[in-house]
This record gives sequence, structure tokens and C-alpha cells, in this order.
Amino acid sequence: MPKVTPRLPTRTTASAAVAPIQRRKLYQEIVDRLLARIRAGEFPPGEQLPSERQLMETYAVGRPAVREALFALQRMGLISITHGDRAKVIELSADSAIEQVSEMARFLLETSPGSLEHLKEVRRFFEVGMVRMAAEKATAADIERLRHALAEHEAALPDGSAFLEKDMGFHRTIAGITGNPIFEAFSRAMLDWLQRFHVELVLAPGREPVGLAEHQRIFDCIAKHDPDAAAKAMTAHLKRASKLYSHPE
Repeated sequence: MPKVTPRLPTRTTASAAVAPIQRRKLYQEIVDRLLARIRAGEFPPGEQLPSERQLMETYAVGRPAVREALFALQRMGLISITHGDRAKVIELSADSAIEQVSEMARFLLETSPGSLEHLKEVRRFFEVGMVRMAAEKATAADIERLRHALAEHEAALPDGSAFLEKDMGFHRTIAGITGNPIFEAFSRAMLDWLQRFHVELVLAPGREPVGLAEHQRIFDCIAKHDPDAAAKAMTAHLKRASKLYSHPE
């Protein structure tokens, strides 16, 4: 049997092994215990948590620790806190989960020009895959709904602001055709993030008919249930539209 030489720990591993264990703050323990009770269904969506006094007695802690724990759960999007009333568990959804990161995403985009380019790249990857799925899954009702979104887009031509909103609405409708609520939620959030860098350029005269014609081609491909053609049309559309998004100097 070949001799096996034991692997010695690296300096990093050895340092980590003897590093002091970080002492957790009291409110973090309360958060973990309340999370476990929420996950177990003890407090279903819409139901109130125990009062601050009850939590203080249950966990033998002071009011500051309880309040900090409740604020932490609120920041996580798990509960709502109303002055003068007990905290209430929120009904979770893909939208509410993504909304928790939206403000951070907006701040990152506004302060880091490179992040906008990364987001545009993510959008191309995401929407091309999504339109392919829509072309495969679209029902007659879905196609009619997308036709209506396209008609609203065209009707908004004279109004730049409304045209932009209907442009986004067309893409959101495609997300809905996938039947995946996470796709829908992410699409809404991503378009909202991008819209901040889009308005002035997209409202430039002469650009609107081009975008509308591209949407028409995308619609035609989905209506024909041709995923390859739909992906090609969406790729061409987003490559052109990408130039309309710009981080302010």
C-alpha cells in the first residue's frame, strides 16, 4: 500500500482553527429563534408575533434586544411593524423577496458605472432565454395578451413617457408568458433599475418606431412558436437598445 503523506494545514487554515469565536449579539439569537418559529408555521403569514413584553419574558431579555431583533426581521422583509401594534408576519412572494435587494441594486448602479454594463449583459442573457421559453409555451390567450401589449405600445407613440412605459410593459408581458413568478418578479425589478438610465436617450425623436418594429418582430416569432427566431430577434433588439442606456457623467 502506498504511503500517504498527511496534508498539513495551510497558514490560513491553521489561523482560522485557533481564531477566537466571535460572540454573537443578543438580538441575533432572538432573530434565529423567531425565524425558526416562523419557518415551523407557528406564526403564519398575516398573523401577529407576540408583543414585545411577551418576547422579553419568553427569552429573558431586555426591550432593546427585542426591538433590534424585530427591526432586523423587518429589514429582511419577513415582518411589518406598525406603531402601536404588534409586528405581523408578511406573505412572502418572489416580488417581496426581490424588493429587498432593489434599493441596494439601485444604489450600486448609480454609484458604479461598471455595474450598469454588467446589468445590461445580464438582461441580454436573461431575456433571450425568457423569450425562447415564451415562444415554446405561449397559449392562444398569451399571444392575444401580448398582441394587446404591442397595440398599447403603438398607441403610445405620440407620448414619449407613456411609450417608454408600454415598452417595458411589452417585456413584462413576455415574462408573464413563461409562467414562472420569479422570472416575472426579476423582470419587473430589472426593468425598473434600468429605466433610471434610459429615459432621456430613448425619448429622442425618431427612436420610437425602431423599437416598436423590433417588438413586432419578436411578437411574430412568439406567435409562430419559433424559439430560435424569437431569440435572434430579441438579441438584435437588446444589442441596439443597449446603446440607449448610459450612466450619467
